[in-house]
Amino acid sequence: MKLNPPEMRNITDRTLEHYNQRADDFWQGTHDHDVSQNIEALLRYIEGKPPFTILDFGCGPGRDLKTFVQRGHIAIGLDGAARFAAMARAHGGCEVWQQNFLKLDLPNGHFDGVFANATLFHVPSQELPRVLLELHATLKPRGVMFTSNPHGQNSEGWDLGRYGAYHHIEAWRRYMSAAGFVELTHYYRPAGLPREQQPWLASVWRRGPITGVDRICAV
Repeated sequence: MKLNPPEMRNITDRTLEHYNQRADDFWQGTHDHDVSQNIEALLRYIEGKPPFTILDFGCGPGRDLKTFVQRGHIAIGLDGAARFAAMARAHGGCEVWQQNFLKLDLPNGHFDGVFANATLFHVPSQELPRVLLELHATLKPRGVMFTSNPHGQNSEGWDLGRYGAYHHIEAWRRYMSAAGFVELTHYYRPAGLPREQQPWLASVWRRGPITGVDRICAV
């Protein structure tokens, strides 16, 4: 069923309000999470000589922004939640843009890498093709994007006050490929556990030519 504009605004407003109200608890619960595997997965495939310019898409309170800066890279954060954007500026010590995922205003060809860790699953499926095209456009030629999302059987809806879409690997590949991305690798997290205990699907993609514009809305 196609979501209308009021429904889309409701999804955005309620999800952002969920995070704004729980920003401090979220920081306390996630600031020491080890996502070094994901950061390394992004940086490993970026071509050229560092420092790299990285967009932390959905940066939350700024944990990973700080890591990128400590590694000598130029990091810019983006988050739709006002509380998160303020916390990320304080914790990350770098520029942070407060932008709704569904109303992005990104520079073209600016970033070597996009780090979308546990964020893109909040984008409703009908809007995902457009958002992925915007992220494709903000990367430099042959730039790299990392994504990590809770996977599922292509269902979406409300869960504990947040809207989420849960794709399996084949569907995610179709979305990414249609938006002009070429798969480099994927894996499931946490590492070392049986698949049924690995809720996160992580994947790394290189910006390539857009070949699926005519079918992107039919993914």
